[in-house]
Amino acid sequence: MSKAPDVILLVDDDAAVRNALKFSLEMEGFSVRLFATPDALLAEKDLPAGACLVIDYRMPDIDGLELVERLRSRGVALPILLISGRVTRSLRSRASSLGISDVLEKPLSDLAGSIRRVLDARS
Repeated sequence: MSKAPDVILLVDDDAAVRNALKFSLEMEGFSVRLFATPDALLAEKDLPAGACLVIDYRMPDIDGLELVERLRSRGVALPILLISGRVTRSLRSRASSLGISDVLEKPLSDLAGSIRRVLDARS
């Protein structure tokens, strides 16, 4: 019996980015659920236990770090990758303090590999 695909929860306000990443990750064998806003993800009652979150840093209303803070305050301990068009030392430091597994700069050259590494590290 084959293993069920790992679930990726992807939060990005840019529809083109969301859809391109979904396509790319599904081609790598992942199951992908899309969220257009942080509030859409926060409205989810039960997040899959084995999931990995991929969160864009720059979004309207609240940024990716604030979303992670809210998730952590709710007890969500899933691995998280933060993606951004511009990664600075300060952003990496702030992300690390929130327990974010990695910060990746766009364009994303090996998102699937990064996801596999954080999911493997969790096991």
